[in-house]
Amino acid sequence: MRFLHTSDWHLGRSFHREDLLSAQGAFIDHLVETARSERVDAVLVSGDVYDRALPPVDAVKLADEALRRLREIARVVVISGNHDSARRLGFGAGLMDAAGVHLRTDPAAVGEPVLIDGVAVYGIPYLEPDLVRGEWELDERGHTAALTAAMRRIRADLAGRPAGTRSVVLAHAFVTGGEAPEPETSDSERDISVGGAANVPAGVFDGVDYVALGHLHGRQRLTERVRYSGSPLAYSFSEEHHVKGFWLVDLADDGTVTAEFAEAPVPRPLKRLPPARIDELLTDPRYDAYRDHWLQITLTDPDRPAAAMERLRARFPHVLVLGHALEGGGGRSGRTWSERVRAKSEIDIAGDFVAEVTGAPAGDEERALLHEAFEACRQKEAQA
Repeated sequence: MRFLHTSDWHLGRSFHREDLLSAQGAFIDHLVETARSERVDAVLVSGDVYDRALPPVDAVKLADEALRRLREIARVVVISGNHDSARRLGFGAGLMDAAGVHLRTDPAAVGEPVLIDGVAVYGIPYLEPDLVRGEWELDERGHTAALTAAMRRIRADLAGRPAGTRSVVLAHAFVTGGEAPEPETSDSERDISVGGAANVPAGVFDGVDYVALGHLHGRQRLTERVRYSGSPLAYSFSEEHHVKGFWLVDLADDGTVTAEFAEAPVPRPLKRLPPARIDELLTDPRYDAYRDHWLQITLTDPDRPAAAMERLRARFPHVLVLGHALEGGGGRSGRTWSERVRAKSEIDIAGDFVAEVTGAPAGDEERALLHEAFEACRQKEAQA
């Protein structure tokens, strides 16, 4: 079986207020043409079709067109991600099954595969641990426990199928381990940690012929059989060096896997320019190469230059982010806000805010209330 592995479309997302819908449409065109030219049997979409639970109308229209066009070429299997509303994305799933578009958004159905050319394709939607813990009677709380329980159902179904049945699993999670170093994260990924833990060991998926992962926005190979496709477009400046696209995978009759990465079109390259003074940026010819880039610029002038954005955009029309840091490291560092908080949890960031406003660190009771609020928001979004 030959299939395409893609994920994290985030339809409806903007990039620092730049509308990306036309670029996302160009990616869909490329995906469809590749599926047709490569004569694939299936297209697998591993979650985060939309950027939010209530996507814009134009994003829903683009998703509808994408699924319709892909189905004219191959079977399509889609799971919901942590940005999607599982209930909304899964609307009409029973009717779509008959048409060859298989939406897998209900955790209760993880052990029911889509059979494509003798291959059992299992879709594990994003599992909010606290929502499945009670129903599945899990002893532990967290993503590892939830995905382990899902894989237990999948293995039970596989055990009842003919010997040698090949298997593919779609999942949306933060998976670590395997043969690769720690996976690379991006600023544009939403934190999914529960109780301070977000990662799931790759060994949870042992025994499956191929695991098509979604959630992390950079393409990554954890093992030959466990991969992230990454997002089709860059959604933060931390992704400026990413190569975007999707995996073209061949699964042989004996379970052998070969995969080739197909690059996607780039709407506009990204660049984080080294910190510099505004006069240098406006006059130095070495910056000419970045006139057509989306830019993040940090100024190092001792005082904030007047009308800095307007002056910079006269030379660089696509400056999107402008910061200020003193030369020599004085004052705030040249790091962006995202870079400064990347290693912090939601609770720590909120705690920093409390300390900034009140002049004292958040106490145990305040942190407990913050934790309760974040968990309530997470569960509310998952039920949307």
